Amino acid sequence: MVKRKIIPYNPKLKEYARQLRNDSTKTEIFLWLKLKGKQMYGYDFHRQKPIDNYILDFFCYELMLGIEVDGFSHEFLEVYNKDTIKEKKMNVLGINVLRFSDEQVLKDMENVIRVIENYIFEYEKHTPNPSQEGS
Repeated sequence: MVKRKIIPYNPKLKEYARQLRNDSTKTEIFLWLKLKGKQMYGYDFHRQKPIDNYILDFFCYELMLGIEVDGFSHEFLEVYNKDTIKEKKMNVLGINVLRFSDEQVLKDMENVIRVIENYIFEYEKHTPNPSQEGS
């Protein structure tokens, strides 16, 4: 049995994450409908997941994948810089982050899903099957 890596989070963010889940944007809901319930090749995604001192819009532990949906405010330099710092911290923790704009999710969901699928296929291609390890 492979032990799961413990990912630190700030417990003070739990209530704020719950609030964000309850106040999801239209775009987040639209993408969540494609990710929830292990619809994406059996992988379990979570919404508004606290990690370290940040909250990822979507997170899949098995894939070590975060997904961020960026609205209009992310075009401002200050918000962009915060996003960059957040993404670097996620990378240090071993989490890859895919970013999509609101417009991409609302107007080009097919390609958004395709990018996520490609990430999954690459992940599976480079991850040994536990039943085959040591063979």
